Amino acid sequence: MNYLLNIVYGLLLVALFPWLLYRAIIKKKNRRGWWTKLTGRVPCRQSDSPCIWLHAVSVGEVNLLRPVIARLSRELPGYEFAVSTTTETGYDLARKIFGEHTVFFCPFDFSWAIRNVLHRLRPSLLVLAELELWPNLISLTRRQGIPVSLVNGRISQGSFENYARFKWFWKPVLRQLSVLGVQNPEYQRRLTELGVAQQKIQLTGSVKFDGANTDPGNRQTTELRQLAGLRHEDVVFLAGSTQAEEDQMAAKVYLRLRESCHNLRLVLVPRHVERSAKLKKDLLAVGLKAQLRSELASQPGARVFDQSDVLIVDVIGELSGWWGVADVAFVGGTMGTRGGQNMIEPAAYGVPVCFGPNTWNFQDVVHLLLDQHAAQVVCTSDELFEFVQASIEQPQLAQQMGLRGRQLVLQQRGAVDRTVAMLVEILPPEPPQEAVSTSGQTAAA
Repeated sequence: MNYLLNIVYGLLLVALFPWLLYRAIIKKKNRRGWWTKLTGRVPCRQSDSPCIWLHAVSVGEVNLLRPVIARLSRELPGYEFAVSTTTETGYDLARKIFGEHTVFFCPFDFSWAIRNVLHRLRPSLLVLAELELWPNLISLTRRQGIPVSLVNGRISQGSFENYARFKWFWKPVLRQLSVLGVQNPEYQRRLTELGVAQQKIQLTGSVKFDGANTDPGNRQTTELRQLAGLRHEDVVFLAGSTQAEEDQMAAKVYLRLRESCHNLRLVLVPRHVERSAKLKKDLLAVGLKAQLRSELASQPGARVFDQSDVLIVDVIGELSGWWGVADVAFVGGTMGTRGGQNMIEPAAYGVPVCFGPNTWNFQDVVHLLLDQHAAQVVCTSDELFEFVQASIEQPQLAQQMGLRGRQLVLQQRGAVDRTVAMLVEILPPEPPQEAVSTSGQTAAA
């Protein structure tokens, strides 16, 4: 099966090569990591210490691993950690957050590449974030006696239907997982229907609740507020993780409100920072002068909104801090086909939150927020305008919504404790020191 998959992957890679070349040359995406992805020649561990390999696809998964790795480091002081990612933005953020650990691009699911990674890392455990299933990765890891775990597992209705169509293929893959930590009972039910043994699934909750900061006075938020020169009387409308059309919606809302609210400030955090330069030009075309966050470091002490109408955050990994400066928030990726972005972070700060109707990637979180009247769905630009206007003109109601959101986040915490306990339980016993040393010499050779 491994070699058959190699052939399928090879044919797909050849078929997609023109598109990949276009993205690399024209779009300037996916330019790095190709050698590692094709060969699996990741940095070779020299230490004899046991190691846990954690895989996160992109920025969201990297962020959710932060509290997990922090807790594992405390629980397992003798362990090393290796973090792999798929995307360039995820890799950059992982290098920033986990700089003291091994960070690398995860190889394609070719058997030789996976074997190289396993040989060089010598992991004691492989941890996959959310639902990242690669047949060769899982089967070859398990073949070496290494347990494979899923953490913060989720499976949307659409994904479930797709997996169910090919259940004959995915059932044996899923059954090789040692343990699966899932976010809610619905995901648990779907995985059981796909053939996962009930005793392998643990209801851990969502790690994203644990990782969310609830203190707007935290160091990062305070520094960002000072960097932008924001004052206490400023009212910050922040649209985060946005797509292009959502940036335009937020800009229109700002244009309609700035005459009646002179201290209104607009901060845009696009989901893909490479759009920032074009976004700045597009805003200028509608009469709004924008400032890029990356330029602020060269202008210490400058007050952005004395010179500009909009601040565009074009730095990866800062959104969680920026949510803390907001007085009203719109979560992007919810008006188009992306399926939503993380709305837990702004809610955790006690900020009144709204988002579009397309949130299937965060269905459980959305239901919790809406049931507690801690967020609002907006379907059009006019509805977004009405939400922001009401938050400004009725601050007490906005504050009550924010407090309900923050309280909800606090009530949902505990997933990190349950996840780490689950992982520690399946760790294989450490081999005797002499055997470890011999293994390390062999791998290094």
